[in-house]
Amino acid sequence: MFVSDCRREFYDLIVTQRVLLLVASDVDALCACKILQALFQCDHVQYTLVPVAGWQELETAFLEHKDQFKYFVLINCGANVDLLEILQPEEDTFFFVCDSHRPINVVNVYNDTQIKLLVKQDDDLDVPAYDDIFRDEEDEEEDSEDESDGSEPLEKRRRFEEEVIEKTMKRRQRREWEARRQEILFDYEQYEYHGTSSAMVMFDLAWIMSKDLNDMLWWAIVGLTDQWVQDKITQMKYVTDIGILQRHVSRHNHRNEDEGNSLSIDCMRIAFEYDLRLALYQHWSLYESLCNTSYTSASLKLWSVQGQKRLQEFLADMGLPLKQVKQKFNSMDVSLKENLREMIEESANKFGMKDLRVQTFSIHFGFKNKFSASDIVHATTSLMENIEKEGPETTNFIKALDSLSRGNLDKLHQGLDLAKKQLRAIQQTVASCICTNLVISQGPFLYCSLMEGTPDVKLFSKPVSLRLLSKYLLKSFICSTKNKRCKLLPLVMAAPMDVEQGTVIMVGIPPETESSDKKNFFGRAFEKAAESTNSRTLHNHFELSIIELKTEDRSKFLDALISLLS
Repeated sequence: MFVSDCRREFYDLIVTQRVLLLVASDVDALCACKILQALFQCDHVQYTLVPVAGWQELETAFLEHKDQFKYFVLINCGANVDLLEILQPEEDTFFFVCDSHRPINVVNVYNDTQIKLLVKQDDDLDVPAYDDIFRDEEDEEEDSEDESDGSEPLEKRRRFEEEVIEKTMKRRQRREWEARRQEILFDYEQYEYHGTSSAMVMFDLAWIMSKDLNDMLWWAIVGLTDQWVQDKITQMKYVTDIGILQRHVSRHNHRNEDEGNSLSIDCMRIAFEYDLRLALYQHWSLYESLCNTSYTSASLKLWSVQGQKRLQEFLADMGLPLKQVKQKFNSMDVSLKENLREMIEESANKFGMKDLRVQTFSIHFGFKNKFSASDIVHATTSLMENIEKEGPETTNFIKALDSLSRGNLDKLHQGLDLAKKQLRAIQQTVASCICTNLVISQGPFLYCSLMEGTPDVKLFSKPVSLRLLSKYLLKSFICSTKNKRCKLLPLVMAAPMDVEQGTVIMVGIPPETESSDKKNFFGRAFEKAAESTNSRTLHNHFELSIIELKTEDRSKFLDALISLLS
């Protein structure tokens, strides 16, 4: 059931209990986790934190801890499946689910006792009515009386015939109801999409309790920015939520200009700004950032010789010397940096890049440290999906979580370096896929498969990196192709997952259109294609549109997918 009062129906219940936190491996979940941890610290709540990367880990963690805990908080996992069926918990176990995945499973919505959903009330959920999905027990039971042998009196016989007709009518009504139920459920569950960021939901809770701090507000901003960077929400939703957070930023970072009230330089300040849509440019060189940002790279077609020429023309149009743009941004001439945004925007409009300016927030502490929200998202994602093995599985998760704290700047800088490597790898892979025509039209969708031995292929066995690569590749392909039909198609991308076990990881992303509502139909399509062909698949990711598949089953799985979507 939906929780209408988060404080009374969630926080006040768990504040005196031992709580198990199950947190998914994405930046929004980490930010929501940080906010909740800060609240728990205020109230001395005992909790255990367990990172879960997929459904199998969630089940294992629950089985290991179900005897010690009765209260479970799930962040960015658990809303879009029937939790009670998967976990089979005892009746005195309670789940509080804060998850941005949509649609929410109807059983979770209508379970009044064990499952409490922490969801922003304004979200448009379109949950089917209870009577359309569930029937009462009595309706289900059919009377099974013995049939007449023809020897009863006439009155009794007539009554019996009426009963038979009534039963037949009931059966027909039941069949019609079942068919309508299937139709309603199909319409409701057909598309996968995302609601309000979990970090924002947790920040709202802190705000209602008057325990919100500037740090918590920053984590809420990073959670929202993660949804935007990963292309999980529409531009409209992003701008609306930015407006909500902007009011909180004004409240928390209000400063009088007189000497007595000015903040110390070491204090943390959050500022709203219109920034450039260039990845990590303040920690990189402007040239590298232009080359490795998906938007500019696709618009200028940098994988071609012609595109490289256009980049030189673009820089010349701004009047920026190559020597300046190729050195670290911090080392550029101050006179150039002062009007840089205006110069870039003016030239970008001439080169068809009208959306180079974006609303965002930045954080300052000290003279040196200034980060934009998207910098933090890229750094944290890279730490979480770092492919260099350093100890147990949870090491990357803990590092990524730590990098969100102000006191761990060294980890954040390490994340920024990894993010630069990741963005370079993505752009190089996109360029090679387009230049070698690896993106092929399969009819209802585009398909691209990375071969074993491709540079950086190990990085793309990670779900978030593969998803980012797919998004960037689709954008670039649309800019490079002259085929109008291909511009409207979705993309399915596969990369080697585990060579020894012979598995591939596959992701499906919706078409890149102007009116795109970011709804993804591949989750259900993958399930149906796997079912109809008996393909050996593993639907282990919280994103339903990411699956693992046996390499030898790939061709029959794709054939089924083509016929299903045609």
